[in-house]
This record gives sequence, structure tokens and C-alpha cells, in this order.
Amino acid sequence: MLSRRRTSSSIAGVGVAAALLLSGCTSAEDPAAESPSPSAPASPSPTPSPTPTPTPVPAPETPRTVASGLDAPWSMAVVGDTVFVSERDTARILEVAPDGATRVVGTIAGVAHSAEGGLLGLATDGDSLFVYSTARSGNRVERYPLTGEPGSYGLGGRTSVIDGMPAGTHHNGGRIAFGPDGMLYIANGDTSDEPASQDPGSLAGKILRIAPDGGIPSDNPDPSSPVYSLGHRNVQGFAWAEDGTMFASEFGRNYRDELNIIEPGGNYGWPYVEGTGGEGDGFIDPVQTWPTDAASPSGIAIVNDTILVANLRGRVLRAVPVADPTTSTELYADEYGRLRDVTVGPDGTLFVLTNNTDGRGSPRDGDDRIVSLAVPRA
Repeated sequence: MLSRRRTSSSIAGVGVAAALLLSGCTSAEDPAAESPSPSAPASPSPTPSPTPTPTPVPAPETPRTVASGLDAPWSMAVVGDTVFVSERDTARILEVAPDGATRVVGTIAGVAHSAEGGLLGLATDGDSLFVYSTARSGNRVERYPLTGEPGSYGLGGRTSVIDGMPAGTHHNGGRIAFGPDGMLYIANGDTSDEPASQDPGSLAGKILRIAPDGGIPSDNPDPSSPVYSLGHRNVQGFAWAEDGTMFASEFGRNYRDELNIIEPGGNYGWPYVEGTGGEGDGFIDPVQTWPTDAASPSGIAIVNDTILVANLRGRVLRAVPVADPTTSTELYADEYGRLRDVTVGPDGTLFVLTNNTDGRGSPRDGDDRIVSLAVPRA
């Protein structure tokens, strides 16, 4: 079996997860995997990383429900005091006011819903929403200028940023975010075409990096390609530490989910390796892995030098210190069910998005919802 070479990255800062940690109550939920694959399983890692022992501690304050009654929500983007949220199956973008009132900002045309496709990621530059969705022609990212003002936002005319990316019933990636360099980063999954992850000519199984207008940055690993890193199965979230280190969460198949440090041009080994693969062959090992039945790591955010990872199947928000990303603790354990996304507003408010109404969770009264927690600053 092919294996991966561990690399290192200089990581600054001290995690403050202990100030944030929450203990929760138990709940019953079908433990079905987030991304079942129709193909044969990869071999397990020869030396899988140990599962970190959760260390829940009392919460500094009680979370507050910001919005409820959402329909299969997938992603959030914050502009000022307004939270925008996408709904995967309805193709609607909702505006959530500070008082919890919700209204439809717009419905994205041409969205083709499938098991894991539809209206997915949102990102913002403050003036526009950038929207990732699945269409019949493939996955795409579009830009919509924001019109109006809080309480009456609308979407202006559509501009295509990138389209025709490979799409599938499963493993569409879907996360988009602006990096500290002002570039737009895009996660596209392997779309169940596993060999494509290792094909530099395919956009499947990749993290892409493009300019906001869709141009290819001249300092990309290949200045003629939007590919920033390859060998991914299904990246679901990324965020940047204060020193510019990029972290990404990724679904494994049957054995190990991953948290990776992303390096330009790096190859993360899929489909040859799932989880930690050892030395050799130029692949990059994750900095932390979890059993797939305890994780399904989705959206991530970084606050106070702590990486916060929303987990679907694991039904927790994990806190990983930037200074030592080999360890983790748990927030909201079993309290809200499946967690799809997490983001931080300009005022430091932490927003967590549940995902129990997409057919894989066990909806509770009021699901799906956005909950908030004021995060203490270091």
C-alpha cells in the first residue's frame, strides 16, 4: 500500500479551548455515515492516530438559539449583524436578523439537488455573496452583489466565477472561503471518482484557489491551474490561523476522518491512503484523525488560536489548539445533534449551525437551527 510522508509547519499561538468547552446531554440518533461510498473500501492505515480523549468542562455561558425552523441548512456567512444561511434542498438563501427573524433573500436558479448536492457553501467579501451550488452542468461558484440593507437584503445580478467543476450524487465538497491573501478557496470533492483526486488535470478531489473574479493567481503551484492541493476525498471546511497556516477538515470513508494543514501543491494521498499513512511517496499526513463513526468533520473556524470543528456524525463541536493540533476537546457534545457549520461574527459571536433535517439526522423540536455563544477573547 502506498503511504504518506509527514510534513511539518510552524504554528504559532496558544489554544484557549478550555475557556470555551461545554458538556452536553445524550441523545438518540441514527449513526449512519455522512458520506457512504459505493466503491470498495480502502485499506486502513497501518498505524492510525490515537483518538484524542475528550475533556469537557463547564460552559462559560448558555448558548442561545438565534434562528430555528431551517430546512437542511448547509453554510453561513456573516455581514455586520446579519447572518446569511443556505438551504441545500430548497436552494434558498435566508437572512437572519439579530432578533432571530428570517426572510428569504433569494432562490438560486438552476440548482440540481441530489443526496449531497444542491445549494452548499457561502462566502462574502462584505459587498457580495459568493455561492457554491450543484447544477446539471457541474458544480459552480457564482457572485451575487448584496442590494438593500439589513432587514431587506436582496441579491443583484449573477456573475459566474467558476463553473463546470465535476459534480456527483455524493462528495461534492462545497465549502468556499476567502483566505487572508484575499483569494477565494474552493473545496470540490472526488464526486465518487476516486482516481480523479490524483489527476492534476481534474478539478475533482481538490482545493482550488482563484481570484474573486475567477482568474488564476500567478503564484498558484501551477500558474495555469486553479488547483492548490490534491489527493482529497471530500474536504468540508477550512480556516486560517493568525500566522497564515491553513487548516482543512476532510471526510474519510470507513476508517479515519482528518484535520490537515494545507500546503501549496501538497498531495494528501486519497485514494491511496485514508488517515495516517507513514513515511514515503510524497504524501502529507493529517495532523489529527478521528474514527469516522465519531466525527464527519464539516465546517471549521478559528478563534482565540483554537480551531473549532463542526461534526455531523459525531454530534460535537471539537476544539483543537492551533499550537498543538494533535489534541482536541469537545463542545456541545450530543446537545444539538449533527453540526454542519461554525463561523464567527465581527463582534466575536460564535454561530453554530445544526443539520438534522437533511434525511440523515433525527430532527428535534425547532430543528434545524443556528445557536450562538459569545466567545471570550484571549
